[in-house]
Amino acid sequence: MNYKDAGVDIDAGNAFVETLKKKIPHLGGFSGTMPLPVGYEKPILVSGTDGVGTKLKIAQLKCGGPDKSAMRGIGIDLVAMCVNDVICCGAKPLYFLDYTSTSKVNPDYLMPLLEGIVEGCDISMMHLLGGETAEHPQHMGYSEVIRDLAGFCTGVVEQNELIDGSLIKPGDKIIGIESSGIHSNGYSLIERLLFHHKIFLKDTPELLTPTIIYASLVQDLLDEFPILGMSHITGGGIPENLPRCLPKGLKAHVDYNSWEFPKLFHKIMMAGEIPEEDMKTTFNMGIGYCLVVPPENELITDIQLRIYGHGYKSWVIGEVK
Repeated sequence: MNYKDAGVDIDAGNAFVETLKKKIPHLGGFSGTMPLPVGYEKPILVSGTDGVGTKLKIAQLKCGGPDKSAMRGIGIDLVAMCVNDVICCGAKPLYFLDYTSTSKVNPDYLMPLLEGIVEGCDISMMHLLGGETAEHPQHMGYSEVIRDLAGFCTGVVEQNELIDGSLIKPGDKIIGIESSGIHSNGYSLIERLLFHHKIFLKDTPELLTPTIIYASLVQDLLDEFPILGMSHITGGGIPENLPRCLPKGLKAHVDYNSWEFPKLFHKIMMAGEIPEEDMKTTFNMGIGYCLVVPPENELITDIQLRIYGHGYKSWVIGEVK
């Protein structure tokens, strides 16, 4: 008996790495390195890690086999979930690492996934320093080729420019920036609806739309406008995530009538007979990222125009009290 008999194909793994090196020449060492950017007086490193949850499983259900667009989208999702968290404190993304757990080394799944990760890093203006692809044999009881993903992102911010919400005060306004759809949270509920044939992937391809990466937009806003706090709207929706950027004692009052929920969320709500309050604490409801800004009308208009210039809609959705 050898390692391959146990389900781990070292030759296939090595061949995959060699293919990756053609696209990312610096990969293959024991670790990745990069210098800190110049110009910082007191640089603070900011790190975050995340995954894409059940969306990975659903992407592999599409058409019953590898779908390049779906797997590429998952790669973008993985980067987005990490980098959108890191930028909330004003950090500029520096580098990214990924971990992939797979039942077998199958390039039909892995290459589009890695291409999506590379694209996500390019969008985020950061380096892909390396990663790990671990092969776990089929007999462990999983049906998916790719079983789990994790990403790790590090950024940097000048110490006196760190955004920690301490400057937020009552009366400040909350701007919500549109999402591209569900993003990467709430998919355990989506899986349940699919399993019970309440919705169908072929009729709802937007279920797999990649998460928006807000890094370039946020960096542009930070260069010109006073942004007091930021929140990435993920699991738990606005009620769970927006308070995370506020000082103790303050609350966010959100007017859910200030924007129109995208049709996809109405479809999910009707298909699963899900109460609206549960929808709000499960999904982003069309808002993927929030800014807390001073209440001056002219400033808010300028910020929203800049957001629109990046191709996104935004709304004043609430106020800090």
